[in-house]
Amino acid sequence: MSRTPYAPVRAPAVRAGDNEARRRPADSGRRPDGGDATNTATAARWSLVIPLKPLALGKSRLTAAVGEALRPRLALAFALDTVAAALACPAVRGVAVVTDDPLAGAELAALGARIVPDSPGAGLNAALAHGAYRVRSRRPELAVAALNADLPALRPAELGRVLAAAGAFPRAFLSDAAGIGTTFLSAAPGADLNPVFGGPSRAAHGASGAAEILLDGVDSVRRDVDTGADLRAALSLGVGPATAALRGALDPVPGH
Repeated sequence: MSRTPYAPVRAPAVRAGDNEARRRPADSGRRPDGGDATNTATAARWSLVIPLKPLALGKSRLTAAVGEALRPRLALAFALDTVAAALACPAVRGVAVVTDDPLAGAELAALGARIVPDSPGAGLNAALAHGAYRVRSRRPELAVAALNADLPALRPAELGRVLAAAGAFPRAFLSDAAGIGTTFLSAAPGADLNPVFGGPSRAAHGASGAAEILLDGVDSVRRDVDTGADLRAALSLGVGPATAALRGALDPVPGH
């Protein structure tokens, strides 16, 4: 699938090293049979599963910072930027998004993601387990990773480093920027994903036997967005085009 590079859009304060190029699909790569677009490079050995709540329910903690009208638009923008960056990572064979939201599903499918209905309807971890099952039913030879949908600053190269590190373990995870939650969980072929996201999931994933990935320079993979302060931090890293398109409505972003 052909891909066209693009640059992250930043807030006025720019950190050193923020000039890493972003990439996104130039077209959706959607197959006529409705299958997901893929990266056919030899190094592409990962299937990613990204869960997304209905937009009317997602990112509720952002309401105080951005208002109710903007909140669902940001939730969709975060997901679009996350999926576009993930699809641009050479190590990623395909991305499946588990969601029942029709608008989000249509826009993410246009990027090249496979949309998996949240048929369990039993919360985040059940959705991830279901998504992992569905992608493995098609490509059992690939490793699987769960990735948060709220990583608007995600950079393909940083995701690639995390995937490379994760490949050394049967199961591995990356903590969020706060060091409390988790933004990434992986399972090698044949290993159960066994997600325990929610609350202090860093400790829960460690207790489950997954290895913690300890890497410097992967801030964009750890920078999930739940609060106004999180959003300001993501903007300082440089966000993707969907989130950047809403930048004018975000000034100033409260800290909480």
